[in-house]
Amino acid sequence: MHFSHVNRRRFAGAAAAGAALLVVPGLRAQGKPERSQVAVAVGGKASFYYLPLTLAEQLGYFKAEGLDVEISDFAGGARALQAAVGGSADVVSGAYEHTINLQSKSQFFRAFVMQGRAPQIAMGVSIKAMPQYKSAADLKGRRIGVTAPGSSTNMVANLVLSRAGLKASDVSFIGVGTAAGALAALRSGQIDAICNIDPVMTMLEQKGDVKIISDTRTLKGTAEVFGGSMPSGCLYAPTEYVQKNPNTCQALANAIVHGLKWLQTAGPSDIIKTVPEAYLLGDRGLYLASFNKVREAFSLDGIVPEDGVKTALRALASFDATVKPEKIDLAKTFTNEFAKRAKERFKA
Repeated sequence: MHFSHVNRRRFAGAAAAGAALLVVPGLRAQGKPERSQVAVAVGGKASFYYLPLTLAEQLGYFKAEGLDVEISDFAGGARALQAAVGGSADVVSGAYEHTINLQSKSQFFRAFVMQGRAPQIAMGVSIKAMPQYKSAADLKGRRIGVTAPGSSTNMVANLVLSRAGLKASDVSFIGVGTAAGALAALRSGQIDAICNIDPVMTMLEQKGDVKIISDTRTLKGTAEVFGGSMPSGCLYAPTEYVQKNPNTCQALANAIVHGLKWLQTAGPSDIIKTVPEAYLLGDRGLYLASFNKVREAFSLDGIVPEDGVKTALRALASFDATVKPEKIDLAKTFTNEFAKRAKERFKA
């Protein structure tokens, strides 16, 4: 029953895509997506980290490329990644460095369009729980909230700890998600510090709940923390999927780069009109203040920087002994062929 239903759905999708091609002959040059239906897993869709994905969805750019994209939201990037490894998602909208981590475990995934050129992650300590805080060494024995264990927020926290001479085992990591639950966990005292993304971090900072101790929401802050440029949110998929579905990946890259291009000239009111109301976490003013903080962190054209992938490998290897730089082939973790074509098409 299920099998025939899926095939029927695929056939209907293919027929619709075929009809669209007859109407828009210009699309022929690129080739029709091999799959019109794509399941994308994301960890924290309402955060700014994935704003380009939301824009491509809300502005109809995926549909314009002949795609029916179904987005499943998870508590953090590590959970979204598990969905793709387990086969329930085709593509992940997640942090680039997961492709390096996966390769160190002999699993090959490839990023094919970049959403962010700075990680947009900030770490802060609770002013109420740690009023005497002096340095990251004071975090020993404390509870640190991250989006989900194993996510990129966990990676940044590990980096901050390792520079203070602490190991991940010296603290307790607690998954708090990326929305209202994260705010509540910090304010109610369930955690002593938090490493998270915006708008959560700006909301905590502006209300005087946290003192920021590490900040990668700007290009300058990113260079200070990581020692160079650092790719962040990307679309990545199993290498085999990218190889077998080049037109589908091109269509996905087109939609994201189209969103990035829109973002370059969008004003605050455009953003408010486009994202779902729930993303504002009940405070439009603070949401916009957060947007202004991270605005320069968005990629302009979807292209993964060559120096950035080296920065990511260096950062991971600095605190994770299982990641051995000499055994990682960075060229297999990303491709810019799709983003370059999209950049040309949209003059991004």
